[in-house]
Amino acid sequence: MLAAGLWLPGQPWRRRLRNDPQHVLLVKHEIVVDRAHGTRRVIVGQLDSAYREEGDFVGPPPWNIGEPQPELAALIRAGKFRSVVLDAGCGLAELSLALAADGYKVVGIDLTPTAIAAATKAAEDRGLSNTSFVQDDITSFTGFYEAFNTVADSTLFHSLPVEDRDGYLRSVHRAAAPGASYFVLVFAKGAFPPDMDTLTKPNEVTEDELRKAVSKYWIVDDIRGAFIHAKVPQIPGVSMPFHDFDEMGRIKFPAYLLTAHKAG
Repeated sequence: MLAAGLWLPGQPWRRRLRNDPQHVLLVKHEIVVDRAHGTRRVIVGQLDSAYREEGDFVGPPPWNIGEPQPELAALIRAGKFRSVVLDAGCGLAELSLALAADGYKVVGIDLTPTAIAAATKAAEDRGLSNTSFVQDDITSFTGFYEAFNTVADSTLFHSLPVEDRDGYLRSVHRAAAPGASYFVLVFAKGAFPPDMDTLTKPNEVTEDELRKAVSKYWIVDDIRGAFIHAKVPQIPGVSMPFHDFDEMGRIKFPAYLLTAHKAG
């Protein structure tokens, strides 16, 4: 079900109650950042700077590899995704755009305005009318109720402050339809140096930590070792641990791939 004022691809456009939906989303974004203060403000600023190539990294953000993460691409090829798909924390939306090109209906949500603007333009440039992008806080967004048959978290989970995980899991669970699938690709403990700056370092997880957090809302079907592929990050003053590389020269960070579903 969809709350009044929002839309899904393939349905008629349905505006919010105000005349300018973009203004409403921007106001929502500002309220979230102002309410959370401190850590959230820094994280949003860091991510938006990274997407503008003005962040701690040299050049584009290393997680922007120009295609979906291989672990999720394999699930798509195996037929594990079903429309409508929620791309949670979509960033530059490589996953959303690939899914839309394959005919899936997709909604991407991200808090950073630069990422949403870039994703929207990319969809327009490619003529993809079956995907849309919303700037909102994934930990508290509303407007979608039991609307998605697949929820995909492609490296979002470890980007959230630990204290925001519960709100995020609750929000995407509410937005998922009964029986929906939920996939999470997240950095495993040890992916990054232990002494790395905590404002830059992702919040890696253990398998038990991941299972405990997700199982509060979702039925966990499987957690297995996986990899997150990324361009070799150039972070001044940081030496990365040794990890293997893929055939394209991208570093393979240790990760977990969680598969879960919503009851019903």
